[in-house]
Amino acid sequence: MPRNREPLVSLMLYHAFKWSVVSPMLHLYFRGKIYGAQQVPKEGPLLVVSNHASNFDPPIVSCSVRRPVAFMAKEELFAVPVLGKAIRLYGAYPVNRLSADRSAIRSALQYLEQGWATGVFLQGTRTPDGKITEPKLGAAMIAAKAKAPLLPVSLWGTEKIEQKGSAIPQVVPVTVRIGEIIQPPSSNSKDELEAITQKCTAVINALHDLGR
Repeated sequence: MPRNREPLVSLMLYHAFKWSVVSPMLHLYFRGKIYGAQQVPKEGPLLVVSNHASNFDPPIVSCSVRRPVAFMAKEELFAVPVLGKAIRLYGAYPVNRLSADRSAIRSALQYLEQGWATGVFLQGTRTPDGKITEPKLGAAMIAAKAKAPLLPVSLWGTEKIEQKGSAIPQVVPVTVRIGEIIQPPSSNSKDELEAITQKCTAVINALHDLGR
């Protein structure tokens, strides 16, 4: 398999999971709308940066950009016998959320080197309204090291999917808007990392403001 494409087993698993579970749920259950899918490079390293308001966000993003996206996932999930194997094949890699996990950054760089699209939530955690208010510099730093372009993605409506006290996802409309490619920082200087981070934040929040 060429290094500008994901491994064959991951592509097979991606399509099986997408068409059997994620796509029907996104388009039928959540009445999903996707704008800007034509902006996504079909191959090569790509850093997908987005807002984050729901545990459903990773598969929704991956389905919307039409290629597997390797996301960081909390390390506890990899201890679950069947789930751990499945999400690892799908491209997920573990992160210790209690500390600055350099191994997770190395994993992100490795996936990008192999031609994957790799996902990073710009704020690093979920926000109650889907807006990014305190972006982290990690995505820009990874992009600078990997020389990988950034793709801003806005998720609208996913903050309403999970309701406290209910194990069933709510039937709510979801909209995904994909922005234009942003070139990576040319260096790891703090000023440039902050500039690219703020640019990504502004684009994602502007797309989010467009609503449904």
